[in-house]
Amino acid sequence: MVKEGTDIRSLTLGEIETYFTEAGERPYHARQVYDWLWKKSCRSFSEMSNISKSVRERLEKDFTFPVLRIETEQQSRDKTIKTIFRLSDGLFIEGVLIPDADRTTACISSQAGCPLGCTFCATGQFGYKRNLQFTEIFDQVAELNRQSLKQFSIPLSNIVLMGMGEPLLNYEEVKKAVEMITSEDGLAMSPQRITLSSVGIPPMIRKLADDRIRYHFALSLHAADNAKRSSIIPLNKKHPLEELTESLKYFYQATKKRITIEYLLFNGFNDSIQDAQNLALFCRNFPVKVNLIEYNPVEGTGFRKPDKEKTQLFREHLEKKNMVVNVRRSRGGDIDAACGQLALRTIPEQ
Repeated sequence: MVKEGTDIRSLTLGEIETYFTEAGERPYHARQVYDWLWKKSCRSFSEMSNISKSVRERLEKDFTFPVLRIETEQQSRDKTIKTIFRLSDGLFIEGVLIPDADRTTACISSQAGCPLGCTFCATGQFGYKRNLQFTEIFDQVAELNRQSLKQFSIPLSNIVLMGMGEPLLNYEEVKKAVEMITSEDGLAMSPQRITLSSVGIPPMIRKLADDRIRYHFALSLHAADNAKRSSIIPLNKKHPLEELTESLKYFYQATKKRITIEYLLFNGFNDSIQDAQNLALFCRNFPVKVNLIEYNPVEGTGFRKPDKEKTQLFREHLEKKNMVVNVRRSRGGDIDAACGQLALRTIPEQ
């Protein structure tokens, strides 16, 4: 028998079928409920319109159904939308919807805050609260999909796990969320439209490889020199570039998936020709594409982005090495929604 007060979404379809059988109800209700929870991503038992009121009342009595609630929404001049979500325990996280021509991308969070303390990142300065549950990750996608349909009249096209937190420190919950997002029983999105971004935790990169992930992997590198990288990403002291390189080689050998290298350009820190040469040497170990990302200033970090000429010289040096390079213009900077800016600045401190 299901324990009273259990989160309904923690149950499998088979467990819900057992619940209805033991309750003397018709087992087909299980599939109806399961579809409402995942395919239709409903937000309450009352929305389950094809289920009788008496059955809905029984579900309300026997189960809990915690969901994300939208606290605030802000729209940038470039149409990017930042949403602050309230979790069931009162904590907050942020998600971002980025429109671009005929598609939209959801940037979602995997943790409330982040424990890694990267010096350029507002989320790192904000601190760490807890890991998100897989339902909380799923709900961000469902809500941003609804937002995309409402604001831009198109369904969500892509998902990037680049919001608050380090996804590989919450891998099992991220894995379960992705499974339901891509499942035919869930949102049925293609895994090829999902990218997990990480600062690089070698043992977990190897696990991604062993699990033969079907989605894309992006490494937030930002410096290809151990001293520089350790000064902005403290985790690099524990897992230096040599160890990271070996894990990425292992990942490529196992998955044959090209790795995306994300590289924030900081004026006078990692934007010289020597830095570009170091990056090219790091990338020669496996097939990559490089995304050079414009940095949006975060108060107190002391970093700023280089001018366009310096960025272009950096890019050209890499392209002379026959590397695939894109320059990504950061979006939503005027509402603190750009890369590295998510730190819940518009609500009271938690």
